[in-house]
Formats: sequence, C-alpha cells, structure tokens
Amino acid sequence: MTKICCIGAGYVGGPTMAMIARQCQDVQVTVVDINADRIAAWQTDDLPIYEPGLLEVVKEARGRNLFFSTDVDQGIRDADIVFVSVNTPTKTFGEGAGCASDLQYWELCARRIKEVSTSDKIIVEKSTLPVRTAEAMERVLHAGHNPVHFEVLSNPEFLAEGTAMEDLEAPDRVLIGGHETPSGQKALQTLADIYATWVPRDRILTTNLWSSELSKLTANAFLAQRVSSINAISALCEATEADVGEVARAIGTDSRIGPKFLKASIGFGGSCFKKDILNLVYLCESYGLKEPAEYWRQVVALNEYQETRFVKTMLHSMFNTIANKRIAVFGFAFKADTGDTRESPSIKVCRELASEHARIVVSDPQAIDNARKDLTDIDGSVEFELDPYKAAEGAHAIAILTDWKEYRDLDYQRIFDGMQKPAFLFDGRNMLDHDALYEIGFEVYSIGKGKKSHLN
Repeated sequence: MTKICCIGAGYVGGPTMAMIARQCQDVQVTVVDINADRIAAWQTDDLPIYEPGLLEVVKEARGRNLFFSTDVDQGIRDADIVFVSVNTPTKTFGEGAGCASDLQYWELCARRIKEVSTSDKIIVEKSTLPVRTAEAMERVLHAGHNPVHFEVLSNPEFLAEGTAMEDLEAPDRVLIGGHETPSGQKALQTLADIYATWVPRDRILTTNLWSSELSKLTANAFLAQRVSSINAISALCEATEADVGEVARAIGTDSRIGPKFLKASIGFGGSCFKKDILNLVYLCESYGLKEPAEYWRQVVALNEYQETRFVKTMLHSMFNTIANKRIAVFGFAFKADTGDTRESPSIKVCRELASEHARIVVSDPQAIDNARKDLTDIDGSVEFELDPYKAAEGAHAIAILTDWKEYRDLDYQRIFDGMQKPAFLFDGRNMLDHDALYEIGFEVYSIGKGKKSHLN
C-alpha cells in the first residue's frame, strides 16, 4: 500500500488529501500539522474550514484510509510520498517585502523532511511557490552526506474556494512537473497513476519542474487580470451610462474571450490572487524585467482602486457624510460558499467606512468569527450580527459585499420598512433585482450600471 503524508492541514492540504483517500482506497493518507486544534477539528463534524461537500468526503474516508495527526515526524518517516502544503504568505519584512513569498515555513519543512527520513521519498510541492523553488528544496534535502534520495515534483493546486470539492472530483487539469531524468519521470508517473484512478489521463498534464511552478502563478494572474479589466470598464460604464453587464455579455460571446470572470464587482480577494501576482512582480523585477513587473502590479492597483471607488460612491450618494450612520454590510467572506476572509474587499471597505465615522454592522453566514479578527483595529466602530434582518434594522444603507445566495432570497420589503429613509442599497456584486428594489423604494447603486434613484 502506498503511503502518503501531507504536511499542512489547511485549505489545500485537507480537501486534496480527503479526495485522494476517497478515490484511492488502496492508498493510506495521513495529514499532519503542528496545530493540535486544527487536527482535532478535522476528526469531528465541525471541520476547521467550510467548503460545500467536504464533510461528506472526509466522513467517507476518515478512519478507513484517511488519518489526521500532530506527529509530523512519524508521518514523514512512514510515507512514500510527502506533499508539502504549508503556508507561503507574502513577506512583510526585508528584501522583497510586500511582494516576495515568505519561504521560512517551507524551508523548515524541507529541513525536517531531511532530518527524519530513513527511506527514499517523492516530495510534492503543493504550496504555491516561486519558480525554481524546487531547485532550492533539492539543495536543502540533499545537503551533506545523506544516503536518502528525494525526488521533487511540482503539483500545484487550482482549486476555487466554494467549489473545491467539485474541482477536485472533476478537474480541468492536473498538472505535474518533474525532472526530465529517469528517476524524475518515474516519480512523475507514480503520482500521475494515483490521480488517474479517477481523473482521465488526457487531463493529467506533465511538464518540467519550472513550467509547472510558473503555471500556477500565471493562471491566477490571468484570472485576476480579467476581474480587474472588467472592473476598469465598469467605471467607464457608470460615466457613460453604459451597462457593464450588457458589455460583458457582448464581449463574452466572442469565443476568443469567453464569458468567465467578466462579472464586475467590488474586486477580487482570497489568499491567492494578490499574493501570486505580487510574487510574479517580484520575480520579474528579480530578472530585470521592469515593464512586465509594472504591468502585473497594475492589476493589483486597479483592484484596490475599485474597493476605494465603491466607498466613495456610498459617501457621495449619501449626501457626502456617513458619520454616525448605520451601514449594514451583507457579506464579509471574499466570495460565497466559504468562510475565508483573506484579502477580502470587505476588510478595506469596512475600514474606510469607519474612517468616515460610520456605524458598521457586519453580517455573514460563515465568516463572522474571521471578521471579528480582521476588524480588531476598528472594533469601536463595528458590531456583528448573524441575522441580516437585525443587521439592517434602523440602517441608513446596506452594502452587499459577498454574493451569498441567501441574500437573493431575503424579504427586501421587510428590510426596507425597518430602515431609515431614504434607504440606500449598494450592490457590490450586481446580484439583486435592481428594478424590484427601486419599486420597493430603495435608492439603488450598483457596479457599472449607475443608480436608480427617487431623489433626482
């Protein structure tokens, strides 16, 4: 029986290993982490992350061939294949601060693998890493007189939070990079055979190590670029009275462009897009590629502009003052169907509202606990309420910041009746029926579509 160990029980490691264990019953999978609380949560029905369908997959494999442990060393020693899925955040200090990946946890992990391993192993990069990181990992693993041989592969994840289990069960592609040597290709095929248990062979792409590492950064950069591109057009739509939804539909029918990631909003968030783009910026600058670096940096700058522009629209619409006005924020997670708030546009929006002395009430079906942590710097200006009806009671305005389907089904007549008048609604996700809201009596403002106002 092939034994797999995954170091890191977070958003990537946990779901990925659960799916492998479910689909490959002749493989033993152990997920290890130094965070005892996280490991304990994986062994209950209250998992440490929210992801639709994840609990069902975990329960099917847990105790059969899926295990969770804090004994990192034993997990490494027993494994034939070790997935490295530790956090690689953006550096906040030293050279490359604000752009480069902080690889301290990755290096500590590599050194630990080397120290405790007593047999040859395949090491799989699952964390998002800069191109040519595998080369550095090999130098760490093979430093000194070490009789153990490690073959390093790159196997980046392409999961979208909210649909991660669907993405794992029926992926667009599985990408595996390895050395073009006999041992490298043998290791690559070993991992490919595991995925081939349920993924069609034509969706398993194999490349050299460096192409695989760079492909992950490039994929996220291209997706974020599309979001920023349509958001740039949304500002022009508002100025010219065009409708960004109609523009997106028109260009999306072009087969060369396609319709995905052309929905205007307050901007992208999550743990990957901003981090990976800034990593790409740093790599370009490191190789002296100034113009490509500036190109990709602008994608992030446009995203930040969109967040700020949304707050300015709120301020100017509400008679240029929101001081002491109650603003109900519907949604704090960076997207629907996740509790993840990392780099969520809601964080900046709430902070800017607080800087204008607004009274903020945050509501979200899954992200309230994370929101509390993210907004500790403005805790005097914000309160938290799970029930959106209570959050909106007495409010001067509602800001829709996450596209939870629950918000489509709310009784907006009831909400309107309990609000201060005029009652403003700012749809940062363009997800509601604006004509219906206007008929109720709301002052409606949306991204790239302008306003529907009774105050003209």
